[in-house]
Amino acid sequence: MEFIPAKTIISGYTDNNSWFGNNYNMNIYKGCCHGCIYCDSRSECYHVENFDQVRAKENTLALILRDLKSKRKTGVIGTGAMSDPYNPLEKEYLLTRKALEIINTYRFGVSIATKSDLVIRDIDVLKKIQIHSPVLIKITITTCDDELCKKIEPNVAVSSKRFAALKQLSANGIFAGILLMPVLPFLEDNAENISSIISIAHESGAKFIYPAFGVTLRQNQRVWYYKKLDQLFPTLKQKYIKQYGNDYECRSPKAKELWQLFKEECESHGILYKMVDIIEAYKRGYGETQLSIFDEL
Repeated sequence: MEFIPAKTIISGYTDNNSWFGNNYNMNIYKGCCHGCIYCDSRSECYHVENFDQVRAKENTLALILRDLKSKRKTGVIGTGAMSDPYNPLEKEYLLTRKALEIINTYRFGVSIATKSDLVIRDIDVLKKIQIHSPVLIKITITTCDDELCKKIEPNVAVSSKRFAALKQLSANGIFAGILLMPVLPFLEDNAENISSIISIAHESGAKFIYPAFGVTLRQNQRVWYYKKLDQLFPTLKQKYIKQYGNDYECRSPKAKELWQLFKEECESHGILYKMVDIIEAYKRGYGETQLSIFDEL
């Protein structure tokens, strides 16, 4: 694996972040080898060259240690927005696991987004963090069909394995749920798929599901997506062009009816789906304005 220079790993503090209440962001890896056909992170605006090659930042653990020592407030550290912290190389290098151990030592919380079942390897550390700080695991699942999953997310643990990981996390008392996004128009935006995901999520102990009934397309991301549609689903690209033109937000034509179905079924199963409720639930009892342990020394 290639290592690239970095000056810092963990961002500055943000208060009242509307995206799952994250206070800090942490990106250990750059690039992604999942090969998902819809990935927004390959857009030009993020300036990630050789996107399909996973690289790690040099001196990651030393930088994380330094960054956390310098923070004046504890809070929730989000990771996984740009590059999955549980890519295949993590099995060997253990950078995410060792970062979690440091996060636990300095009494911060963590909010992880992943498409990998490797996250269950670190349940022991997550349980330690959860004793003193919030822990939130978001597993992206957009189809309950493993065969479709293999096409649109070719290098990722199939959906059934991710549901199994969700079940194991939940069984160990970890606050975990599903990112149901993007729901690809004309491929995944049907009642059967959405209902099945909710049902299996409930059986797996999911605390929440957060959806987006559509996909965003911009810059070279659209070119990549359309190329993959031509390879995997001939003629489907034409439906997108007719429906959306060059729109950035490609909302499912069925979004309204799917949302109503989604809302009713989540409520019947006791699954949270509103962002404010998810944040309140996983942070319940945690003082967001508390000083770090170093301020007390």
